[in-house]
Amino acid sequence: MIGDIALCLGGGLLILGAIFTLLAAVGVVRLPDLYTRMHAASKAGAVGGGLVLIAVAVISMDAAVALRAIIGVIFVLLTTPVAAHLLARASYIAGYHAGESTVRDDIKTRLEQNSGS
Repeated sequence: MIGDIALCLGGGLLILGAIFTLLAAVGVVRLPDLYTRMHAASKAGAVGGGLVLIAVAVISMDAAVALRAIIGVIFVLLTTPVAAHLLARASYIAGYHAGESTVRDDIKTRLEQNSGS
């Protein structure tokens, strides 16, 4: 009984994680510039990967595997935003600027303020 519930819950989480990962892949292909692509990949990819790891934890019914999966989720949720921020900042400094639909450029404003003082 508990095993059947765990399998159904794990399968649902796995499908939901796959959908988020698919949305991240579609975002990387369809979005106009580097920064929006990176946003899609980091946000939806982290959620999708986290849901897949939680599904592994639920389906395994083993405390050691579940603990490793939970640690993996924590690691993904902590490192993905930091990595995306560093890559975006390095891309901006290297000269890759946002697309024409971008309304506000905070980094440019901050650099102009620092050079003026």
